[in-house]
Amino acid sequence: MIYCCKEHVELALDVVVDEHEVAPVLTEITEEKQLSTTCEYCRNTATYIVGN
Repeated sequence: MIYCCKEHVELALDVVVDEHEVAPVLTEITEEKQLSTTCEYCRNTATYIVGN
C-alpha cells in the first residue's frame, strides 16, 4: 500500500501497476487518519491509499 497526496496519486497508481501488474485499488483516507498520515513522496498530508 502506498499513502499519497492528491499531487502524487498518479505516480502511486503507476508504481502499483508496474510492480504488481494488476489494476490498483484507490481508497480515500478518512479524516481521522489524514491528520497523522503523510505522503510517501513528500511531506504533505496523505489523501489516498493505493494498493492492489
